[in-house]
Amino acid sequence: MTASPDRVEAMLAALGSLDVLDPTDVYWAGRLTLCGGPDDLDRYDAAFAAYFAGETPRARRPEAQERPQLSTTAPLEPGTGEGDDSDTPDLATQASADEVLRHRDVGEMSLAEREHLRRLFALLRPATPMRPARRRRPNPHGAVHPARTVRQALRDGGEVKRLLHRRRTPRPRRVVVLVDVSGSMSPYADALLRFAHAAVRARPASTEVFTIGTRLTRVTREMRLRDADKALAASGSAIPDWSGGTRLGEVLKAFLDRWGQRGTARGAVVVVCSDGWERGGTELLAEQMVRLRRLAHSVVWVNPHKGRTGYEPLTGGMVAALPSVDHFVSGHSMAAFEQLTGVIQRA
Repeated sequence: MTASPDRVEAMLAALGSLDVLDPTDVYWAGRLTLCGGPDDLDRYDAAFAAYFAGETPRARRPEAQERPQLSTTAPLEPGTGEGDDSDTPDLATQASADEVLRHRDVGEMSLAEREHLRRLFALLRPATPMRPARRRRPNPHGAVHPARTVRQALRDGGEVKRLLHRRRTPRPRRVVVLVDVSGSMSPYADALLRFAHAAVRARPASTEVFTIGTRLTRVTREMRLRDADKALAASGSAIPDWSGGTRLGEVLKAFLDRWGQRGTARGAVVVVCSDGWERGGTELLAEQMVRLRRLAHSVVWVNPHKGRTGYEPLTGGMVAALPSVDHFVSGHSMAAFEQLTGVIQRA
């Protein structure tokens, strides 16, 4: 079940007003707050019985399904049967379904929708932010290059036949992605890692990926695998704290001490993907965010919950981090990831 932090908080608030020792109150407090749809009811009942009553959930027998009968009066879909090719998909319907899926919350998608989302991530091409280079290189336009012009004239017998030019050409700016893989971010971790894989695929030499939770893990090498599923599988094997707790301050300090201070974060666009839930004190997180802001060219914070209606950054981690954040964006849907690519490019 997709038990997001706000649902867990709602359940705890409900239990605070009920009798915690009454199984009926506990059952309904969880069912009314944790279940997001009809598909969650059976799972919740089985989990509640297994945990509180010690019952082992039994696998349901597949019900015999009747063979669908085609009505003689109903027209064939999507056409009438005259001159239609049954193998040709309905492009308008498919495009409409893709547009709806682009705006769906990743944490509330079904397995079939997640499979479709993977194909959309394969088409994502994140743009790379550029920075002006210090060294000037030969170019058809720009300022005249005296040394090259003179050397070319000497090869031509001392006659200047044409002027050679040079200019500063932009170079890719480093992008560092920090993905929170704690328990509260588990519904969005797969999509965020796929976005990171797309960024590495676009610029392998200038993109770094780390996972954060209770410890820091560098997964750039695993993300360089061409196939996204293999890259995520390799990253999952390398991450020891998957779906664990969150110690953003300590992990961010470890990143800056070992990697950021030595050049990884210097002049880079640092993208932090987290909901801001912090188990430790927020003073350390605020201190490290100020430190990161001094090193990085731009700091982008991605919070999937920001895309929800009525969201306010009230958690201690977000309150401590936001003063040092340049761009605060959402990362809850495919459309939000496409907007994120534009934010990174313009940063």
